[in-house]
Amino acid sequence: MSNLEIELQALKENLLEMMELVSKQIALCSEATITGDLAIAKQVVENESRVNALELTMDKDCENILALHNPVATDLRFVLAVLNITSDLERIGDNAKSIAAFLIKNSKKLDKNYIDKYGIAEMYETSISMLTCLSEALKKDDAELARKIFKEDKVLNKKNKNGPKVAVALVEADPKQAKLIVRLLAVVNKLERVGDLATNIAEEVVFHVEAKVLKHNKDKS
Repeated sequence: MSNLEIELQALKENLLEMMELVSKQIALCSEATITGDLAIAKQVVENESRVNALELTMDKDCENILALHNPVATDLRFVLAVLNITSDLERIGDNAKSIAAFLIKNSKKLDKNYIDKYGIAEMYETSISMLTCLSEALKKDDAELARKIFKEDKVLNKKNKNGPKVAVALVEADPKQAKLIVRLLAVVNKLERVGDLATNIAEEVVFHVEAKVLKHNKDKS
């Protein structure tokens, strides 16, 4: 095995580690939202530094590979894809941290009815499913598996689009909690954003495996 192959394999292992960590962050947010356990939300905040550290490490590794080995074809596409994927994963981590910070401040006030009406539990489930699927797609270099993400993202988009209507109904029913209800809508927005970022990652997997650019392409099937 050449030095380039060794470094690319290490890069892929780090990428999968970051993907697993970010997926865990969303899963912890889900658990903290449903149980109201502040210790779990605080764990998400603490884990964020690890997410950031992995991004910086892989950025440096990608730069070294490009400078020292001058990769071509699929190897070059993989390195370029990793640079974009780590950025998207870091942003997913940021969204998880923001959700956790909201929970730390407001979990004791959250009514389960609000969470159910917004469909937040389903949004968490879909987000975690998307990240798990992407992890498998990266492991197997499977573009078709990555494409399954696009359909799941529509679930999150629908929930987010319906969010303002749900917020209005909840505020009308419980005007004293208007501020909290509106802030909870921001959690819906962040989970929808997680779906968008996961979609970006799926596009990068397809680019790496098939040399196809799907960005701005409405037909991703």
